Amino acid sequence: MILLVEDDARIASFIAKGLKAEGYAVTVAPDAATAQGIMAVRAEDLDLVLLDLGLPDGNGLSLLRSWRDRHLRLPVIILTARDDIASKVSGLDAGATDYVTKPFAFDELLARIRAAMRTAEQIVSTELVVGDLRLDLLSKIAWRDDQRIELAHREWALLELFMRSPNQVLSRTQILNRVWEYDFDPGSNVVDVYVSYLRRKLNRPGLAPLLHTVRGAGYRLLSGDGRSE
Repeated sequence: MILLVEDDARIASFIAKGLKAEGYAVTVAPDAATAQGIMAVRAEDLDLVLLDLGLPDGNGLSLLRSWRDRHLRLPVIILTARDDIASKVSGLDAGATDYVTKPFAFDELLARIRAAMRTAEQIVSTELVVGDLRLDLLSKIAWRDDQRIELAHREWALLELFMRSPNQVLSRTQILNRVWEYDFDPGSNVVDVYVSYLRRKLNRPGLAPLLHTVRGAGYRLLSGDGRSE
């Protein structure tokens, strides 16, 4: 089933009729409150969301962020008249699967829906877990002890690398090659700088430190969890 969150009745009717003609089941939410209510009781029945950003009782991005915070992984395609780059970046960073601007060709929308659903079916796991640390690979957001951790682009790429190799010592050269993907001046301290940024976000008071320096070798993320002694 597709959830269509759209406050313009004319547009909602057009999209819903077109989707139903293609064999999709559709439920329409004209505002944020209705969408939240449907998501609360029928999330498991939904295959995809088409989400408008400008809603009469809220912002579509706030809805999207709330769903990703609850670890709802279903595909969400933003469908909006906002075509500026900043809006597109904000939507994708908030966890949108795709971004389609109005006006649109209905055949293209159908193709994007099919692509989003195929991708969702192909994803075996969208989350990495090491101890009490979790990283959502769709939203690029991490949680430690259920506390949300906001990450910049290089920080989450670095964290993903560490979480895919827990307890393994990674040299600065390995990190440069796999996160930055090109050679830096050997004297560059960019790895040390970003590891420092990441360590401050991960190693929180009252929790066992996760990210450690191995003198003369590099860095490693330990898989142990729990409270610090």
